[in-house]
Amino acid sequence: MLAGPRLRQVAVVAADRDGTAGQLQRAFGWPDPFHDPGLRTFGLQNAVFAVGDTFVEVVTPVQPVTTAGRYLQRRGGDSGYMAIFQVPDLAQARRRVEAAGIRVVFTAKAAGIEGIHLHPKDVPGAIVSVDCAEPPECWPWAGPQWTGQGAANGAAGLAGLTIEVTDPATAAAKWASVLGVAAASGGGTATIRLEHAGQDLRFVPVASGRGEGITEVRLAAEPDLQPVEIAGVRFVAAAGPAGGSEVSGRQRDG
Repeated sequence: MLAGPRLRQVAVVAADRDGTAGQLQRAFGWPDPFHDPGLRTFGLQNAVFAVGDTFVEVVTPVQPVTTAGRYLQRRGGDSGYMAIFQVPDLAQARRRVEAAGIRVVFTAKAAGIEGIHLHPKDVPGAIVSVDCAEPPECWPWAGPQWTGQGAANGAAGLAGLTIEVTDPATAAAKWASVLGVAAASGGGTATIRLEHAGQDLRFVPVASGRGEGITEVRLAAEPDLQPVEIAGVRFVAAAGPAGGSEVSGRQRDG
């Protein structure tokens, strides 16, 4: 049973899907990704990597007018794009979203899974999706081998994100209201801990000059994993399920 919300998938948007996917494979040794042919309907192509039983996705627009394409343009290049959370009860999550006055912009549904995409102006910093899978270990967005079952490959999974936003406390409160958890703020930053999943979300002031967005992905990996920047996102090792540095990659660098 899924006891609480969990960060199950993070997506980057990139102009070159295959080039970005190749960078990720060379950096982390991940197995070949799944390509969802259904995304062509939305003017997109993707590559989804299984990282343990969590996922890292590369999304690339292949038609002129797409949400991902506009995001790519607004951020001035490759960027963190989407955070997908798995929850135990989607109906309950819908009620939280409605109570918070947050708009749903799209409902995604397939056999064994359903999710709602939220308006980025209402939940700042990324496209946020809240999804429910049945059974909980499956994840059909990652392809046939994840439909109706889990298929963890032994790699380390997602441990957390850093999101640059204009107002960290307000943004964290919005994300927390969607997920049904608490946010803590202080010193100009804010944090959400997904206790059951051993993950955390850190909200820091915009420092990149590119506006709001996901700027760091933390992986529950060996501590000697060297930080690497791919698609405008810093991938770093977490010192445990919810560990790692308390500052963003840009702050660490300077």
